[in-house]
Amino acid sequence: MSALTRKEAQLRARLIDVQHYEVALDLTTGDETFESRTVIRFAARAAGDTFVELKPDELRSAALDGHPLDPAALSDGRLPLTGLTEGPHELRIAARMRYSRTGEGLHRFTDPADGETYVYTQMFLDDVQRVFPAFDQPDLKAVFEFHVTAPAHWTVLANGVTTRIGERPGGSGDGSGDGGDGGEGSGDGSAPEAGIWTSAPTPVISTYLAAVAAGPWHSVRTEHAGLPFGIHCRRSLAPHLDADAQEILDLTTACYDRFHEKFSEPYPFDSYDQAFVPEFNAGAMENPGLVTFRDDYVFRSAVTDAQRQRRAVTIAHEMAHMWFGDLVTLSWWDDIWLNESFAEFMGYQTLIEATRFTETWTGFGMERKPWGYDADQRPSTHPVAPDAAAVPDTASALLNFDGISYAKGASALRQLVAWLGEKDFLAGINTHFARHKFANASLADFVDSLAAHTDRDVHTWAETWLRTTGVDTLTPRLEESHGGWTLTVDRTGSRPHHIAVGLYDRAPDGVLEPREVLALDVPSDEILSVSGPRPALLVLNDGDLTYTKVRLDETSLETAMRDISRIPDPLTRAVVWNSLRDMVRDGELDAGDYLATAEAHVPEETDLAIVQGVLSFTRAQIADRYVIPLRRADALTTLTSIARDLLRRTEDGSDPGLRLVAVRTLVDSATQPDTIAGWLADGTVPGGPELDPELRWRILARLSVLGAAGEAEIDEALAADPSATGREGAAHCRAALPTAEAKAAAWERLFRDDSLSNYLFTATAQGFWQPEQADLVRDYVPRAYAEAVTLAARRGPAIADAAGRWALPGHEITEANLQAGQAALADPDITPLLHRKLVDHLDDLTRAARARH
Repeated sequence: MSALTRKEAQLRARLIDVQHYEVALDLTTGDETFESRTVIRFAARAAGDTFVELKPDELRSAALDGHPLDPAALSDGRLPLTGLTEGPHELRIAARMRYSRTGEGLHRFTDPADGETYVYTQMFLDDVQRVFPAFDQPDLKAVFEFHVTAPAHWTVLANGVTTRIGERPGGSGDGSGDGGDGGEGSGDGSAPEAGIWTSAPTPVISTYLAAVAAGPWHSVRTEHAGLPFGIHCRRSLAPHLDADAQEILDLTTACYDRFHEKFSEPYPFDSYDQAFVPEFNAGAMENPGLVTFRDDYVFRSAVTDAQRQRRAVTIAHEMAHMWFGDLVTLSWWDDIWLNESFAEFMGYQTLIEATRFTETWTGFGMERKPWGYDADQRPSTHPVAPDAAAVPDTASALLNFDGISYAKGASALRQLVAWLGEKDFLAGINTHFARHKFANASLADFVDSLAAHTDRDVHTWAETWLRTTGVDTLTPRLEESHGGWTLTVDRTGSRPHHIAVGLYDRAPDGVLEPREVLALDVPSDEILSVSGPRPALLVLNDGDLTYTKVRLDETSLETAMRDISRIPDPLTRAVVWNSLRDMVRDGELDAGDYLATAEAHVPEETDLAIVQGVLSFTRAQIADRYVIPLRRADALTTLTSIARDLLRRTEDGSDPGLRLVAVRTLVDSATQPDTIAGWLADGTVPGGPELDPELRWRILARLSVLGAAGEAEIDEALAADPSATGREGAAHCRAALPTAEAKAAAWERLFRDDSLSNYLFTATAQGFWQPEQADLVRDYVPRAYAEAVTLAARRGPAIADAAGRWALPGHEITEANLQAGQAALADPDITPLLHRKLVDHLDDLTRAARARH
């Protein structure tokens, strides 16, 4: 299918104005396809030609202003509309469309737990064409109305409030089943075959934001500020949603109220539904009035408070999009940061202001910011706001949804607020909303709105911060002077930074006490003179207000590695831990020294986000990549030691979240099966927790890797947990078994079975590659790259993304692996998304290889 180019979009936007979509979907016609009938009303500003996008299974009919169009004219996903005259037009199209199994278009899922089926749309970035025809670009906004025919016991959700307006009679029956929300009987005593639903018309929104979700949802509804609010999930998850419903609704309404305190424009839609949907490719999607979330956020098993905070951040992030992205929308995809960076920043900041999650920036620093740092140091890096020429079409736009557009952009905004002041920042945002509501805007528009409220040179700031690539590095130089010492900050990079510098002295009890915090602008010709003794620890960017790597002076590095857990503020500890992490990745700190620091201080750490961040980096990067294979067992032993120390510390039940992290780490790092096999047999960890489904599958996966479990145990576990996550757990375990037969079967599923859903593909790929099984899978290493290229071209972007993340060999740090990857990069048929993933993959392997030497 041809990607829409920016030039084509500009030409079409100059020619036509789209007013209204009326979309009728019939979801009762089979398991593989559905019927889609659409009426589009638009106007041409002048005579000319254009096209509408559509990817049907069969184009049944098309008519422009009552005149039939030749279905054979549909080519490469485009139906030409020629000979347009100036004035209004009506386009009618009927098509049979195909359901998706990869989370794109209209995804269909049948729950193995109870046999119920659910469908939901994911129209982003250009997948509306898989559901109905559209002039598919963000600056052709229109009103949307949906009419949906669905099985009788289903409920239909959409962007606007939905109403069941009638039924389509079926054959005789007993009328059993849930009739949904409202609706009348057929009147003849027979069971209705289907319910007919309609949605209220939306305000003007972009095509990628239109949404429908249908199925026998379990729903919890309330009203707040005069609007209906609802949360929805599949029925088999009902008890788990009910357990957290009040928390989710309280978070939602608290964020809603806080955004209304910050923003002068009120919430612009008629309702706020949040649907937790199966096999969702992202964390969530900001469809106006109908936000869709991955239903992993409906927790079936015990979770840490850090995981609850992550869900809360996602809720706040998506609500921020109602203004940043939905009310005011980017004009073209080069400005995706106007959506994602703002929602990321506002999500974290608003939780601090409105909820119990008051330490969110520590979680951001440990989880999200490293994502941005890593992405920004790869060959594939790009500016937060790239030039339009760098995003010539929708295929290239899809590459930029990464740690730069999210984490780096949010970090840049946090620095902007520190430099500009919150009052002027919010004034500029509200001016932006007022100027461009229900329309489209660009970076230049936003900067102009900010500039209206400050004397600072915001235009230069934007050029310096948003149009450049790479991560700056700030390094302190301390020199003795008469009666004190001086501080000079060296900068590698090009951006100005407004930072805090924290000075810490060691107290008699060993705690690092803050002496003072200095405000500093970098670069500066000023050499800062400070009286008194040199501090035991000096931390640049204390408070993490800017986006930069920081280094420690020699004394501070020694103090950090000896006393990092004695720094009183968790956000400061996060900054220091990230400094050590960056030094390992840059080859300036031995991985063994990082391990030793983790072993000494993680058992004393009190912040869950820091514990999880350090252990995750240690397990996934240091143990699996950065240490040579002969030292890997030692690294896993160190992780096991840390986990056991945490277990001893939490055996009184005082911190169940920390104990859960310890148990997970011990399971994932086990080199001998006996202990965790005993837990699985007993159904509990001594002293807790009891083994819930997540822990059972985690243990079984590790036992599968170690050869201490097999097909019989996997079958037994799946019989006990026949849910969707149970199927994914079983797929992971089967692929992880250390036998040639298991690997061959998993390989066939990955690269030959096109019915494999996006989630089952990911689970299988995650199980396949195991560092312990390097000899067993070595022959698959060169094959993986060529197979991934073919697979991505055949199955599309979602599977290309999953293959690039999980189906390539990431633990084989060898020249042969790198050469195989480079050969795939040269393949002219490689899709842009897989190309980007492969570039990043090879850069990570190269960095690990350097660290080993």
